[in-house]
Amino acid sequence: MNELQLKYGCNPNQKPSRIFMADGSELPVTVLCGRPGYINFLDALNGWQLVKELKEATGLPAATSFKHVSPAGAAVGHPLTEVERKIYFTGSKPLSPLACAYARARGADRMSSFGDFIALSDVCDEDTAHLISMEVSDGVIAPGYTDGALEILKAKRKGAYNVIQIDPSYRPDPIERKQVFGVTFEQGRNELVINADTMLTNWVTENKTVSEEQKRDLVIALITLKYTQSNSVCYTYNGQTIGVGAGQQSRIHCTRLAGQKADNWQLRHMDKVLNLPFRDDVSKPNRDNAIDVYIGDTPEDVIGDDVWAETFTEQPAPLTAEEKKEYLRHVTGVSLGSDAFFPFGDNIERARRSGVTAIVQPGGSIRDQQVIDTCNKYDIAMAFCGIRLFHH
Repeated sequence: MNELQLKYGCNPNQKPSRIFMADGSELPVTVLCGRPGYINFLDALNGWQLVKELKEATGLPAATSFKHVSPAGAAVGHPLTEVERKIYFTGSKPLSPLACAYARARGADRMSSFGDFIALSDVCDEDTAHLISMEVSDGVIAPGYTDGALEILKAKRKGAYNVIQIDPSYRPDPIERKQVFGVTFEQGRNELVINADTMLTNWVTENKTVSEEQKRDLVIALITLKYTQSNSVCYTYNGQTIGVGAGQQSRIHCTRLAGQKADNWQLRHMDKVLNLPFRDDVSKPNRDNAIDVYIGDTPEDVIGDDVWAETFTEQPAPLTAEEKKEYLRHVTGVSLGSDAFFPFGDNIERARRSGVTAIVQPGGSIRDQQVIDTCNKYDIAMAFCGIRLFHH
């Protein structure tokens, strides 16, 4: 089959809609369940490239959680700590490496991952399918599915959940094309290989000491950025993204947005947050929302005298600004990547407040030295990779 009709395009009024192979060859994807839409396939095919490259770069199973053609989170398959099990709502059962990767990718930014499209680097196993079955999600793409996993996924959303299988041996044409307003654009595909050897050799700061774990995290950041709408920056920690700032016209706004997401991820580890007394009938999405509000600037919206009983069994004590600031003051070892150069040192000032100690960015600004000086001020190691990673 070289053509697949879709329900509609980006919006319900955009019909007809299809995906097809212009050269008449077979599509590299097979729909095993559901009826994926136009945006579903944009997420699926971008997400598949991301996890495929993460697996190639790290040797570990990888997963990503996509929304509106940008990753909300991406991760490799490290085991979860007990605290991570709690903040990701995975329960106590041991999980496969692939399931751990998805729990981390989803858990990076659970608010943004609501209704995600998932991409998996490896054959989906039952552990991973079970995790997916418990989340609000639009679909999944993987190179294969075990019989048990497929049975679990086909039962989701009353049989309407989108399950796509992709041929892992498929390689696209090196020239890609798209149309805008009837005009065809053509360019070479971005086949850039991202790993420590290609991206992390030009350390430009006084501090050039970076652990192997942080080098891995910097590579994860760059691969994530390669498939994120520009401008974009990405904070990573312990084998996963913890804050992605996508699609902002101003780079400092990207850094602030992603930094706030990274801070929120850190604050979820606080005892006050871990021990919030949720009612048993409060769903995961409502818990995610309540946590996000609780650690934000208007906690009274969920713990106020007139509303707390809707979510909690007892009224939680506020999480004060002083408590949050003190907790974040001790965060360290976070990595940061940027898809283009930082034009001012203010990006570094904001990043270091989220515990960033290693950075990779292309360089090339007329103010590179100012950015380097700001890194040196805080003993942050920074590499220039020399390659821009814009994605549109």
